[in-house]
Amino acid sequence: MEGRGMSVQLKVDDRDTGEVTQNVLGRDTERRDARQKVTGRATYAAEIRPEGLVHGALVRAPGMGRVELANRAEVEAMPGVLMVLSDARMIRNAAQGAAGEAPVQGVETAAYVGQPVALVVAESFEAAAHAARTLTVTCEGASNEIDPEKVEIAEDDTDETAQGDLEAALREARHEIDRTYTTPSMHSAAMEPHAALAEWDGARLTVRASLQMLRYNRAEIADCLGIDTENVRLLSPFVGGGFGSKLGISAEAVAAALAARELGRPVRVVQHRRSVFEVNTRRSETTQRIRLGADAEGRLDAIGHEALVSNLPEEDFSEPVLQGTHFAYAARNRLLVQRTARIHRPAAGSVRAPGEAVGITAFEIAMDELADEVGIDPVELRLANIPEKDPESDVPFSSHMLAETLHDGAARFGWADRPRAARQRREGEWWIGSGMAACFRVNMMMPAEARVRLTADGAIVETDMTDIGTGSYSILGQIAAEALGLTAEGVEVRLGDTDFPPGSGSGGSFGAASTGTAVWLACAEIRTALAGRMDCEPGELTLREGTVQCGNRSRPLAELLNGETLTGHGEVEPGKAEDKVRQATFGACFAEVAVSDVTGETRLRRMVGSFAAGRILNPRTARSQAQGGMIWGTGMALTEALLHDRRDGHVVNRDLAEYHLPVHADIPEMDIALLEESDPWAGPLHAKGIGELGICGSGAAVINAIHNACGVRVRDLPATPDRVLGGLS
Repeated sequence: MEGRGMSVQLKVDDRDTGEVTQNVLGRDTERRDARQKVTGRATYAAEIRPEGLVHGALVRAPGMGRVELANRAEVEAMPGVLMVLSDARMIRNAAQGAAGEAPVQGVETAAYVGQPVALVVAESFEAAAHAARTLTVTCEGASNEIDPEKVEIAEDDTDETAQGDLEAALREARHEIDRTYTTPSMHSAAMEPHAALAEWDGARLTVRASLQMLRYNRAEIADCLGIDTENVRLLSPFVGGGFGSKLGISAEAVAAALAARELGRPVRVVQHRRSVFEVNTRRSETTQRIRLGADAEGRLDAIGHEALVSNLPEEDFSEPVLQGTHFAYAARNRLLVQRTARIHRPAAGSVRAPGEAVGITAFEIAMDELADEVGIDPVELRLANIPEKDPESDVPFSSHMLAETLHDGAARFGWADRPRAARQRREGEWWIGSGMAACFRVNMMMPAEARVRLTADGAIVETDMTDIGTGSYSILGQIAAEALGLTAEGVEVRLGDTDFPPGSGSGGSFGAASTGTAVWLACAEIRTALAGRMDCEPGELTLREGTVQCGNRSRPLAELLNGETLTGHGEVEPGKAEDKVRQATFGACFAEVAVSDVTGETRLRRMVGSFAAGRILNPRTARSQAQGGMIWGTGMALTEALLHDRRDGHVVNRDLAEYHLPVHADIPEMDIALLEESDPWAGPLHAKGIGELGICGSGAAVINAIHNACGVRVRDLPATPDRVLGGLS
């Protein structure tokens, strides 16, 4: 028998006390999926082999324009080939998940080089891959609109925010800088390639896929296929990284589903690495002009930030470069302008910390340049410009700990001992220098639901929330254990199945706080039911080690349940809190580098990060996320660039041999501090997102350290040896 009343719902409208008493939340806890992953027992989408499985290989366009499959009949007759699929319902661009955009369908034309245009299905993977390479694709027509700097920007593709008179303020400023910075296209390059295994049981479709946000992905697939959402089940219990590239469905999922229905057999489609780089969303390149005006003490009175990004004509997404600039620093006169160029390169979309990752990086380099102009310490410059309220909306911050992270990081790093001027410290051929930057990231809450079942043996958490390597299994189990007086081991967590209640999905750093709150509310419903059986108020109830206590009365949980299962359902959605306060997370990164005076090579020697992101639910997983962000920031500063051919826009370096990511030898041990913070506006858990904060400024700290080391100011990222050496010579 199951007992369940009405589900507990919450709109995050106001402050919350956020009491935690069991000492399970906040404890450094091992990832519960760790052993499965390191021993190979965690099963990913491409590792399931149902009976009758056949294999599909995507065929991609060599050019742009009208697509023709010249030798289709020949390929269909090849040994082992079952079909060549080219269907109007196939998608050409990866979707954007929660962005609310329907995937762009139709493969009869190619909008960019590398776009999927067909699927070859065969009895074996080898036969499918060979046939796909044999299929001759011709494209009639092309586009010269491949360079964002050379296309006309439509009025609808320009967004502007203005306050005061920027030009007048700059003229009157004691100190002014006007600089232009560029960042290249970048890619998520997750370890697990995009994959899907589709099979039908009558009218019901089941897809095992590598996806981040199942509640939205389910609707995307149903929409593409023209079927009811209830007839789609998605399974993603393990995802080998996503970083935004798996927020929405990609070409393999729809193609596999279409082929499986036509053949009546399970179809698996796995993108190879080069396809991953071309078919799925990239981070847009940016050109950013930043103008700052300050008084003699370095107080800002003028902020101008203009950004140029790109995307395909059909896409609504525009890299939100200015997102952090809106609230980072105070200034009465402001002009923020973003323009989106419509070009024919692979679709741009969300990549870890969309907006701030590139916008704050450029802005924090500009702040370092302003500090040099004013003659003030870079930390002091930032401390002098912390706003009391949101500079544009004038609403208060829910909490604001930038100053604390700056002081803590500076002390941990030994910032006071660094040479103020450039080119002051040398070890052989190596110039040694230090740099810093502040980190900013918006904080968001998303709709989420969860179900919790309590028996005498423990609890089970169920939600379609995914774990993309961030620790969702562990954190959601800790939340339920905290609320129900159990050990973390006493909670089973089931994720990644759309038969479960829809969670928030993994993205935007909102997963733990949003779906975690839903779990907390589901447990609150169970606690209310238990309190009723104890004839007391829920707030008087104490659950610990299998005992239910109310006042001076206590009963064993097993006795109180009497063989029943209590089920709670929690649901959370954003409320008026978003309008009442500005929610954000803050941090500070400090870096020491060595720069070769002979080759221009930069080596990161040490890095310190100090972060404030609400209540830290699990220090181990949070520290791992901060470290990953700082490593990515280092890659953005020194190595990463997705390069496009100037003739047709195709991706030149479309594999891990040529797209240069930092490796273990590039990264020293990092000192990461997670400051204690309680934000009463962030829901009952007081938790905020930390998964993306570390990338939002760490790259700038490295670039600023290069300048302090050798005097070279790099404004076109990444700071490859040729660019640094050019400045040295």
